[in-house]
Amino acid sequence: MVAPQVFYFRPHNKWYLIGQWGAKYSTNTDISNPDTWTSPKSLLANGLDIGLDYWVICDDAYCHLFFSGDDGNLYRSKTSIDNFPNFSGYEIVMSDEVHKLFEAPNVYKVEGKDMYLLLNEAMDPRYFRSWTATSLDGPWVPLADEQSAPFAGPVNVTYEGKIWSNGISHGELIRSGYDEKLEINSCNMQFLYQGFDPEEVAPNTDYGRLPYRLGLLKAKW
Repeated sequence: MVAPQVFYFRPHNKWYLIGQWGAKYSTNTDISNPDTWTSPKSLLANGLDIGLDYWVICDDAYCHLFFSGDDGNLYRSKTSIDNFPNFSGYEIVMSDEVHKLFEAPNVYKVEGKDMYLLLNEAMDPRYFRSWTATSLDGPWVPLADEQSAPFAGPVNVTYEGKIWSNGISHGELIRSGYDEKLEINSCNMQFLYQGFDPEEVAPNTDYGRLPYRLGLLKAKW
């Protein structure tokens, strides 16, 4: 699976693996055993043909499915906790220029606060914008959403030693736990992301052949 998301859904006492390019899910009762994941099943009915980078987060009553389309729109579907993992249809959450609202939406609950944090990847080079809201239904208020002042990007990331990546691409914040509420500690923010050294890449290299490596950003206070 490409760009997977994994969380433990407490109402079902199961782990869920959300896959991209077709909105699929698998389940597992023992995450330590990779052989026991179920065959992928459809997550979203009446979805979007170009949809990708699906992301699930739940509050006390509903589960929300955010996703991108590489078309300058951020989409969302919604279903009740009791009806999860069955989503149907979608709405547009926000729109912008394609390079400013590209893909990789991540949404988290800020631990101990009535606040949600939304991240979305932009380009080029790759960087992340951010918004906040008091509900997963929005409205979403810009937090750090400019290339000159992003959530994470080349302008506000420093490296120990050589700068090995010219952008901050698809990743995920390190969560406080592992359940469906996706809570994060705002006092200990760490972001696992992918990047590559442009000096190691020939011009016009196919995306699938880019030598991506993992990096970990740590917030400075």
